Amino acid sequence: MTLTQDEDRDQDTGADAVATPPARGGAVPSLSAVRPTVSPGRLLADLVPPRHFAEARFSTYRADPAHPSQTTVPARLQEVAREIVAPRSSGLKALFGRRRAVPAVYMDGGFGVGKTHLLTSLAHEVAATLGEGSVAYGTFVEYTNLVGALGFLPTVEALATRRLVCIDEFELDDPGDTVLMSRLLRELADRDVALAATSNTLPEALGEGRFAAEDFLREIQALSSRFEVLRVDGEDYRHRAVVTEASPLAADVVARAAADHPGAVLDEFDGLLAHLATVHPSRYGALLDGVELVALTGVRPVQRQEVALRLVVLVDRLYDRDVPVLLAGDGAQHLFSDEMLRGGYRKKYFRALSRLGALAEEGRRLTA
Repeated sequence: MTLTQDEDRDQDTGADAVATPPARGGAVPSLSAVRPTVSPGRLLADLVPPRHFAEARFSTYRADPAHPSQTTVPARLQEVAREIVAPRSSGLKALFGRRRAVPAVYMDGGFGVGKTHLLTSLAHEVAATLGEGSVAYGTFVEYTNLVGALGFLPTVEALATRRLVCIDEFELDDPGDTVLMSRLLRELADRDVALAATSNTLPEALGEGRFAAEDFLREIQALSSRFEVLRVDGEDYRHRAVVTEASPLAADVVARAAADHPGAVLDEFDGLLAHLATVHPSRYGALLDGVELVALTGVRPVQRQEVALRLVVLVDRLYDRDVPVLLAGDGAQHLFSDEMLRGGYRKKYFRALSRLGALAEEGRRLTA
């Protein structure tokens, strides 16, 4: 997601402020009342696999036999893990011998085919041998935000200490991000850091439909040439293309459930969307600190693209943290317009709908 200059300057460098909802007994707290601050140190420390995939392993990936790539890709990634953890050459052999290529893999495929599961499995496999500090794992926007907070060279130095850098949801929203990420990956690869990424778009098509990609073709091709592309075919395992197939919940049901659930927050949809515009996207994770349930009333279709993209980032952070949601309003089944779902960000929107549907289903169970 593209950040404005004002948002970028607003990045805090002080101590973290944890947004923990108060204990039961008073009014249900609201996300809109929270303004989290996140230090650069936390941005770096948070580059770990999300809680939702804490138990993800290659052995727990359920391949669909109708799609052979769901078997061949995990096998290739296990080979990649072995390449990464293999001892590096040293001494004269390293100076004069043949240099072993550093792995760089890119998983392409539709949403809901298990790419993030496989990426986190790779991260866990490497960390199990080399230690937790050997892997950095984050979304594309988290890495660009890290550069904004630390500066480019300090970010390179920090990530160069890792053996593997994993980039989930690789999406290029503007030319500046194209150049930035291309340079960052080049620097890391030159320092023998292995790279692994996922996206819904092939590397050579990144940025397609979003900006004048032909003006930045050299950078896009440079990105593409660095990766071994692994196509993961299949259907969305969550089996939904809308937020929820059930009828929307009543506002009073949502409010009562929030009042009864420890760690719940209750927000009016428009108010939350307005608040997100005042919070840097890198802080959306911190916005959810201590939150165990998000209840929203007045949910309606989103009309503006920049608002929709902020909502996508929030949904991703909710999904990472396994936070159920309760939705009341008439717009849950048509959250994004047909025009948005046909545009350059369509795959982001479909991913968000699929993930939000899974979280809404979990929330609905709490009201049963």
